[in-house]
Amino acid sequence: MTAGPLAKAGPPPTTATSPADDTTDDTAGRRRRRPARNAVLLAVLGVGLVLAALAAAGSGQSPIPFTEVLGSVLHRAGIDLLPLPAGARDDTTLWTVRFPRVAMALVVGAALGAAGALMQGVFGNPLAEPSVVGVSAGAAVAAAASITFSWTFAGEWTIAVCAFAGGLATTLAVYAMARADGRTEVVTLVLTGIAVNAVAGAGLAFLLFVADQQAREQIVFWQLGSLNGSRWQYVAVVLPFAVVGCLVAMVCARRLDLLALGERQARHLGVDVERLRIVLIVVTALLTAAAVSFCGIVAFVGLVVPHVVRMVTGPGHRVVLPASMMAGALVLVVADTTARSFVRGADLPIGMLTSLVGGPFFFWLIRRTRRSSGGWA
Repeated sequence: MTAGPLAKAGPPPTTATSPADDTTDDTAGRRRRRPARNAVLLAVLGVGLVLAALAAAGSGQSPIPFTEVLGSVLHRAGIDLLPLPAGARDDTTLWTVRFPRVAMALVVGAALGAAGALMQGVFGNPLAEPSVVGVSAGAAVAAAASITFSWTFAGEWTIAVCAFAGGLATTLAVYAMARADGRTEVVTLVLTGIAVNAVAGAGLAFLLFVADQQAREQIVFWQLGSLNGSRWQYVAVVLPFAVVGCLVAMVCARRLDLLALGERQARHLGVDVERLRIVLIVVTALLTAAAVSFCGIVAFVGLVVPHVVRMVTGPGHRVVLPASMMAGALVLVVADTTARSFVRGADLPIGMLTSLVGGPFFFWLIRRTRRSSGGWA
């Protein structure tokens, strides 16, 4: 009598774990850990911003101790716990020269960080930045024209007004030229932006050619970017644009996440892709134009900062956007402090410094991304 299949059954087989299962478990574990890691990141960025701002305000040709800077801030809030700056002149310098400059660095850095994150979300590409839609090139041409032809219709605000209007107008022109049949394809928008940037570059070269020596030097210095001469009045002009732009960006964060799934999927989920795209491009133009209008062109902040943030936090824009704002502000405060402290008696152009550091750093990021299997996530 032969035994049936049940008689031959041995011990229950063990369940083997495939490499794919291990990978899935590891990915799930990373996703579970992300919220805590992102909360820590935002907290670290917040503390870093406060410390960097206070340290920057005390740095300069006449250094002020950190405790005295903090004491002056607390004194303005009605709290007298720490010593004040030794002389009245130091306190005046702190609040009329250094804090306006630090505040401008915070506002401009946050605006550029948000603008870069928006562009990368809209285009679905971590290499996108605000200059893709021509805002920086348009601002440079308009500012150069006002310097070359000595326009004074807005007094001391003329260059800033022209830069803001030029950046916004160029972005709207790029979008209008890229639009066809009621829709705008991303590839067409990028190619149109490249063409407009080329034309703007030619226009800027022509203005440099016809300008006199003094105007030419002023144009070149404006292009290099600088926070020197920042005042509270300038901060008060840029701040509303930055706040409104960042708030709109945060409101659109969820729809940006849906857009990352693809245009067709986003439409099925109720996203008006065309309206979202034009709103975010206009917001990016407002943020960038407001930032460069008083400070000139500050390169690489809108490109590198959101890219690095996305590598740390993951693709979710509800974290990427605020982290990019805070990281952009922190980077610009540190860069400006370095620019005015690196060479004694000199104020280096901040745009030159960010390009000098940002270029090689971004090249390293590209090489690192190519060697890894990751990208956005």
